[in-house]
This record gives sequence, C-alpha cells and structure tokens, in this order.
Amino acid sequence: MSKIIFKAGEATVYSEGKDVTAAMPEILIGAVDGPVGQAFANLMAQSKGHTAMFAVRDINQLVRPVCMTVPKVTLKGSTDVALFGGVVQAATADAILDCVIEGIIPKEQANDLCIISLVWIDPGCIELEKAGTLDKADMYKNNYDATKLAIKRALNDEPSIDELIANRHKIKHCMWEDSWDQK
Repeated sequence: MSKIIFKAGEATVYSEGKDVTAAMPEILIGAVDGPVGQAFANLMAQSKGHTAMFAVRDINQLVRPVCMTVPKVTLKGSTDVALFGGVVQAATADAILDCVIEGIIPKEQANDLCIISLVWIDPGCIELEKAGTLDKADMYKNNYDATKLAIKRALNDEPSIDELIANRHKIKHCMWEDSWDQK
C-alpha cells in the first residue's frame, strides 16, 4: 500500500431507542510527516472545554497508530470528562488496534500514521450517568463500531464520488426535513 497522506471518514452508529449513546466520529488519518501530522501536533495545545486526549487502551497502553480524540461538544464537568476519557477513549483505542489486527490499517504503517478523531458525547449522557442509568456498554459498542467504520470508510474513500452524485437527489440530511431542493 502506498503512503497514506490524508484520508477522511465518518460514521454514525446508534442503538434503536437509545439515541443518547449514539456515536458519530469524524476521522482524519495520514502520515505523521504530512498535513494530518501537523494538525495532530497543533492539537497538543488545549482549548477550554475541548480537551484533546491520546487514545489509550489503558494506563501505559497508547494505541498505534497514535490517535488524538477531540470532543465535538464542550466538556463542562467531571462527568462528561470521565465519559470522554473513559468509555469513548477506550472504545476508540480498541477499534484502532482491531483495525490493525484485521488489516484495515496496514500494520507496517502503524508507527508512521496518526489519527485525529472528533467524537460526540450527547449531553443527555451526563444526566443519565448522574442518575446511574447510562448504558455504558452500549455507548462503548457504538463508539467502537463507528470508529472502525469511519476508519474503513476513510481508507477506502467511501462514499465514492460516483455514489454521492448518484444519490444527490435521493438522499437528504436527516436533520434537514424541509422540502426545498436545489435542482
């Protein structure tokens, strides 16, 4: 496989009836000495409420390729920070390692690539966690599955431009229900 310079992918995975645990990672993957590597290095500077963290499988178990997870929403307290730095971080790291094990990410490039993963934590998770009713196993599974799918899509250039063109007037954004359509 040739050197991976800049690939982007995304996925949304949710469990029916449990939208609060939905996962929507947006992934950039590329060479550490390319534009993704530069963006990765720039993320080492923290931004209030958007604390970036390395994806680790556990203490002293930084995943390869190295991944920086960045929340898409502002982390406001210890509960959301703990979910981000626990459930989401573990699911992201495990998915990346399994992508290497399964050959989705070439093992021989594992030390030459880096990943930036923008991740979503629904604010509704915070209240459920405080009440002791958050399904963390479901949250982990959704983040794991979505991360693997986003990486696979990134490395396979999915969706293809032909698919996007073919679906231009067939698919509408799920959050945009207006009947307006540009022809």
